[in-house]
Amino acid sequence: MTVCRKLYRVLPALALTAVSFAPQLSAQAPAPPAPVAKPALPPRTAADAITPTIKDPNRHAEFLYRLTEGDVGLLFLGDSITDFWPRRGEYSWLKFAPYNPADFGVSGDRTEHLLWRITNGELEGIHPKVTVIMIGTNNIGQLGTEDPAWAAAGVKKIVDTVQQKLPQTKILLLAVFPRDLAGSKRRADIAAINAILSKFDNGTSIRYLDIGGVFLDSTGEIPKDVMPDKLHPTAKGYDLWFNAMQPLLVQMMK
Repeated sequence: MTVCRKLYRVLPALALTAVSFAPQLSAQAPAPPAPVAKPALPPRTAADAITPTIKDPNRHAEFLYRLTEGDVGLLFLGDSITDFWPRRGEYSWLKFAPYNPADFGVSGDRTEHLLWRITNGELEGIHPKVTVIMIGTNNIGQLGTEDPAWAAAGVKKIVDTVQQKLPQTKILLLAVFPRDLAGSKRRADIAAINAILSKFDNGTSIRYLDIGGVFLDSTGEIPKDVMPDKLHPTAKGYDLWFNAMQPLLVQMMK
């Protein structure tokens, strides 16, 4: 009983002591760090789209390893739209198997990123009969200050670089695919880019192909079952791409 009485006397005192320290502990807790604002990107210039810029060295290393696994008969260069084909459109991608294809597309790439990759080893030691190029949508999609003519100049430098490093390859230059809503600024910018790209077709070593219409409905919009985000194709979208490109590709692969 004596021990119990002592505990009854001590416990209230301990409780009061804890309460007396609580405000001090609260006052001493450090304040959360203030959010750090991301530095604003400098405005784009005409030089940016044609200046090689490193972006994804890990993917670059993957492609360099692919070069050690054997020659490439059909090469694809581009951004996420090309990058996702073997996974999202596996059935249509497998149809390229007789051509020994390689997909060197990287999600998020702009023209300057692809330029860096192909000037740093990705075209070395291979002999593709055809190189398919489709790049440029991220130049105007990521950067609101990009002039369509700058993006087109970036594509032209890519074409020139491929011709220089792979003089035996034929280039199938695809028009930038439609994106967003009909009548949007991005749709208009893509049309402006493609109007310039169409002039690069020389009838022999460079062929330009615009298949954008196959992704649109009768109102000019992009159906959800073709591109749910109005940018990246579904398996159906990749089937449409394959079927629309295949006739010209077969001719060029001969």
